[in-house]
Amino acid sequence: MVSSLTRRQIVLAGAAAPLGWLTGCREDAASSSAPAPVVRTREATVVLPSRATMDGAGVRLRRALGHVALDMLDPFLLLDEFRSDSADDYIRGFPDHPHRGFETVTYMLQGAMEHRDSMGNHGRLGPGSIQWMTAGRGIIHSEMPKQVSGLMWGYQLWVNLPARLKMTQPRYQDIVPQAVPEVDGGQARVRVLAGEFGGTRGPVRDIYTEPLMLDVELRSGAVFSHALPADHNAFVYSVSGNARVGARGTSVARGEIAVLGGGDDVQLAADSEPSRVLLLAGRPLREPVVRRGPFVMNTEAELQRAFDDYRSGRLVQG
Repeated sequence: MVSSLTRRQIVLAGAAAPLGWLTGCREDAASSSAPAPVVRTREATVVLPSRATMDGAGVRLRRALGHVALDMLDPFLLLDEFRSDSADDYIRGFPDHPHRGFETVTYMLQGAMEHRDSMGNHGRLGPGSIQWMTAGRGIIHSEMPKQVSGLMWGYQLWVNLPARLKMTQPRYQDIVPQAVPEVDGGQARVRVLAGEFGGTRGPVRDIYTEPLMLDVELRSGAVFSHALPADHNAFVYSVSGNARVGARGTSVARGEIAVLGGGDDVQLAADSEPSRVLLLAGRPLREPVVRRGPFVMNTEAELQRAFDDYRSGRLVQG
């Protein structure tokens, strides 16, 4: 969501037994059980409040990821929450603006937003819908409110692309609420937006960073756990209520983000009141990141070319 070239400028840039023993004791070896793998529960290493800011043509929002205190969490570059029932806070929206080199994800909880872009795509995002747009080599789009009153509530996430895909053909996945599966495990109701939970796969497919994106509603006193790839970075954002993270039970209040440390499992719990969180994980790219405004590249020269291509009209050609 960017309304001009200057949008996002606030975003800174036990040892094995001998073989002879095994062959001489086949029956005993087969009947003995191997030690169960140790599951390491991820703990919250950093908990920070989201920060009030303004973006687009004057939309008030809160930025959880992509500010001075938390610049990025590879491959995630930015997370914004826009939530207001005052039209003055959102009515000006996000008019035409360019992107190159990464992906934008819009997830709506309440209200309605209209998307249009230079590829001819046009869609309406309503409550529960998700749009995963791969900007690739270049796209110009707009996201404008389709309401003049009432609550507008949603999120935008930026996900980086690897160097070899930064100039790929733009792609657009527009997913209606009915296409997002929900899994009710008793302790929690989970909307699976991307990745897999409980044997159910989300509708967002073919994303290089193999993201997991879950909308988790925890009932009061509930405990929720889910396996995560050990090499993926992950974080939790509290949508409502107070969630507790990890075996230590670190508190994450409404509007706060918790960066998760190493491990292969995440554990969440709710206090006496229900809570709701966004759980995200993705494979880090471990590549240089050079970004300014609406472009995210690997080198200064690539970044300058993106600006030059936009000014000359070449951004969306080819």
